[in-house]
Amino acid sequence: MPSASMSEPTSPDDAALGATERLHPLYLLTGLGGSLRGMAGGYAVLAYLVVSGRAGTAIVGALALLILSAIGLLLYWIRFQFRIGDNEIRIERGLLSRTHRSIPFARIQDVDITQGPLARLLGIAQVKFETGASGGQEEGVLPAIPLQRAEAIRARVRSLRAAEPSLAGASEEPPAPVYAMSNRRLLLAGTFNFSLAVFAGLVGITQTAGDALGFDPLSRRFWAGLLTAGSPIAAYLLEHRASAAIAGALLLILIGVATGVVRTTIRDYGFKLERTGVGLRRRRGLFTRTDVTLPVKRAQAVVLASGPIRQRFGWHRVSVQSLASDQGGQSDHVLAPLARMDEAQRIVGELGWRALPASPDWRRVSPAFVRATAVAVAPLFLVALIQMAVNVALGLGFAAVLAAAIGARWLAWRRTAYALDGDRLLIRSGWWRRRVTLLPTAKIQSADISENFVTRWFGVATLRLGVAGGGLAGHFIPAIPRRTARELREQLLDLSS
Repeated sequence: MPSASMSEPTSPDDAALGATERLHPLYLLTGLGGSLRGMAGGYAVLAYLVVSGRAGTAIVGALALLILSAIGLLLYWIRFQFRIGDNEIRIERGLLSRTHRSIPFARIQDVDITQGPLARLLGIAQVKFETGASGGQEEGVLPAIPLQRAEAIRARVRSLRAAEPSLAGASEEPPAPVYAMSNRRLLLAGTFNFSLAVFAGLVGITQTAGDALGFDPLSRRFWAGLLTAGSPIAAYLLEHRASAAIAGALLLILIGVATGVVRTTIRDYGFKLERTGVGLRRRRGLFTRTDVTLPVKRAQAVVLASGPIRQRFGWHRVSVQSLASDQGGQSDHVLAPLARMDEAQRIVGELGWRALPASPDWRRVSPAFVRATAVAVAPLFLVALIQMAVNVALGLGFAAVLAAAIGARWLAWRRTAYALDGDRLLIRSGWWRRRVTLLPTAKIQSADISENFVTRWFGVATLRLGVAGGGLAGHFIPAIPRRTARELREQLLDLSS
């Protein structure tokens, strides 16, 4: 029996489907970069050819990769079609293996619009449809359609689902944002996001290409040649050792701050969070502009993250763990990169949840949280003592690192605690990376008690809590007595039922 063509009815709703549409022709340009990134193995072969002196062959190979990518992209574009109907969206794609996917409007939980730098310049966008059946991943993607069409599709989906009024042609003024970042706060957030990623990248480049560049600051030979006897640089450094050390430290700090500011600006420029009929709409990005809506009913937990310095000045980052996936497939949606507590409380209220209590009845975990770590690293102290017999400075340095690790564990223990707040569980953890998690017991789907031979010796266990879309890794209470862990597990599961 011959197979039905793409235009023939395949469901009772076909009569209500709209006209067949294609991706924007400019997808052949915007999609080329992604297609080329998927050929990492080919680039390794090209690099080998260049190093081995066969540059001509490498050029021919590069042209062949480019042509193959362009042909594959063209075939994908030709075979990709979609139709917007009264009740569903149908996407058909594939050359040899053909996929026909129908997504009813009633199942669509989120419609996201993303624009990269080139797409913004060309006026096209990527549209993602996400449903609860996809485990947090988008179930349908339109890689490149005109931006106006993307916004119209999103408005149509929302209006047909009767979840919120259509945004197309709305004449009323938009509501005030729940949260928005000014440029000044964006700069402050970047300062708090101190990072030496650029410095690490430069070090990696010097290690892989230092010989070819003639610049390898981690090589002893490099400094021996630079600081030869009689060199003005060597004379200056010997005469101003303290100043050189301070200047080097300040340079590292400057690099770290600049890196944090640049990364934060690229990701969070123009950050705005607004309330819509189904949830919270977040827009952000300098080069790649994202427009994501988080349905509030899919929120599983709220996390307030901070640090000793950030919290000292009253700043927090607010994120929500959700069934809907964020950029990169992550289940955590950042709703406020840098917020005061009153702003965080407002966001929690917009989710339809009660505000965080001012003074929860925190129950600190067992001191075994520290003792178990000390027992685990005790053999390494013996290694440090043996090392002192050979090299005192190296052995003392190793011992100091181990002692610092135990000290950091002790600082974390002072903050690690949990509290029951009616039908919610609060979990506080970390010293340097501080987190307060607000977890409704109704969202808890599983509770596991885990032990190892060290914690079993101290009579404590870890209670791990599973929520939909988050697995068991995200929420846990460490180092609580086994009996308490069992009782708390039963209590939480009773409240969640």
